[in-house]
Amino acid sequence: MEYTLNCNGKLITLSSPQVMGILNVTPDSFYSGSRKQTEREIAERTQQILAEGGTMIDVGGCSTRPGSAPVDEEEETRRLRFALEIVRREAPDTIVSIDTFRPDVARMTVEEFGADIINDVSEGADPEMFRMVARLKVPYILMSIAPTIRDMMLRFAREIQQLRDCGQKDIILDPGFGFGKDLQQNYDVMHQLDQLDALSLPVLVGISRKRMVWQLLESDPLQALNGTTVLNTISLMKGASILRVHDVKEAVECVRIVGQMNPKQ
Repeated sequence: MEYTLNCNGKLITLSSPQVMGILNVTPDSFYSGSRKQTEREIAERTQQILAEGGTMIDVGGCSTRPGSAPVDEEEETRRLRFALEIVRREAPDTIVSIDTFRPDVARMTVEEFGADIINDVSEGADPEMFRMVARLKVPYILMSIAPTIRDMMLRFAREIQQLRDCGQKDIILDPGFGFGKDLQQNYDVMHQLDQLDALSLPVLVGISRKRMVWQLLESDPLQALNGTTVLNTISLMKGASILRVHDVKEAVECVRIVGQMNPKQ
């Protein structure tokens, strides 16, 4: 199924899957390679994502790694303002997604920096966030912490209706790998990922270097690229429209190879 997103008046087609590069302006994200805090580091990471074929940049100012304590809203806002000035300078026309669970942070990034997508990493449907993104008129990534596809689809159906009732147009589904699921449940959801097609919305998959990869392979995040690439490929073959990744070049290669196997994409 082909989807489009209206990102601040720019119509983005998902007929070919897109790669979203991760840029964390945090000191404590689980993968050390994604932590960028200085002006030079943020500028270089922005340029790297684009040079390697990424078409979206996901900027986060508050770590969501297991066991982390979220920074307060003031600090998250400060980090994002600092980063977004640099990202917009280096890549003024690139689609920018904001990784946050706070409605007022979402509002600030859209109103001050023209953020294009809100990537909600909260662990439950927040009516305040639903109303905020509908008012901001930007695409919204809805994540699920449900442990099974059945529960996930039931919750998604309910939350999608709540968003529609608020007037939200563009919705992207994130099955939430690594959130609220044990190792086997993560792989069960991956196995059944194509069932989300029944909801007729684009799906984002973010499994890059997560515990479900390196725990199974008895390694660590630094050694999880190969396993990540395998799962990104499976995700594409099961219908994913967006891959959220640390390693952009390898994900872009996955998209090209899977696309060659299915020329209709």
